[in-house]
Amino acid sequence: MTPPQAAPPRPSPKASRKRQGPVGGTRRVLFWLAVLLVMLAVSSLLSLAVGANPLPPAKVWEALTNYNPSDPDHMVVVGKRLPRTLLGLIAGAAFAVAGAVMQGLTRNPIAEPGLLGVNAGASLFVVLGITVFGVTQPGGYVWFAFAGAAMVSVLVYAIAAGGREGATPVKLALSGTATAAVLTSLVSAALLTSRTAMDTMRFWQVGSLSARDLGVLWQTLPAMAAGLVLALAIGRALNNLALGEDVARGLGQRVGLTRVLAAVCVVLLCGGATAAVGPIAFIGLLVPHAVRHFVGTSYRLIIPFSALGAPSLLLLCDVGGRVVARPGELLVGIVTALVGAPLFIAVVRPRKAVKL
Repeated sequence: MTPPQAAPPRPSPKASRKRQGPVGGTRRVLFWLAVLLVMLAVSSLLSLAVGANPLPPAKVWEALTNYNPSDPDHMVVVGKRLPRTLLGLIAGAAFAVAGAVMQGLTRNPIAEPGLLGVNAGASLFVVLGITVFGVTQPGGYVWFAFAGAAMVSVLVYAIAAGGREGATPVKLALSGTATAAVLTSLVSAALLTSRTAMDTMRFWQVGSLSARDLGVLWQTLPAMAAGLVLALAIGRALNNLALGEDVARGLGQRVGLTRVLAAVCVVLLCGGATAAVGPIAFIGLLVPHAVRHFVGTSYRLIIPFSALGAPSLLLLCDVGGRVVARPGELLVGIVTALVGAPLFIAVVRPRKAVKL
């Protein structure tokens, strides 16, 4: 008779937690959440305090809580720096979340909103608004920019959807790149033939948070807010889509509907942000890719963490532009390009994972 075999040893609770990883993963997420919140608070304070006339934090707090219209420092904080800070917060989040959604839609970690020609479409319609309708103020051409972004995105998707396979990620990228090239050429031609359009567009096209009032924010906020809510709602669907279309369909997901919702989300976010502050580069490309290194590949985490991290980067670049060219300033679009390129190279370089 064979003696009974001893039962295998039960793993210790510590070993079980190490294998499953929920505690460590939660701690990692909470750690980076705290880091991003601190960065957001610091960058917002710097945006309100730093400029041609630096102000102490106490003066900034006094202007926000006990505004005195006869105090010139209060007028600078509330009238000039507060609108650009709020625009930096919402536009930065919109650009980054649009980039994250694009990366999930195309299953390409280095995709960005310009892949659908959104920036080129917005620029073209702004030029048309200036040259044809005589619009010269940001509050007026916001709607032209948003309409251009929406119409060009629909056009790109319609082109990519032709054929047997439908709007595959590769076809979306190719059609978006080709459309953006054509529209950029049209914008350049229109600017060369109109001095007024060139003078008005040269600051907006680079990307800037200056010379914007709260009216621009209120006009674009509903679209960007709706896009952020929609992006959070489709996070799980983007996770399924990342596994491949066949797997996603096997899980019961409607792939076509997910693509449409993702495209609408990109139009709302990138269209609204581009209309408000111009086509700022690298925010939608760099931030989601960097966030992926810290919180993992789930879009249910990438999307909200991108929305928290991008405003800090955008505001810090804006503050840097004010400091290096004082008493003038560099446009934030120039600074993000100068800072974003080396940062992106550093992020995409292969390296060993660092455990917290």
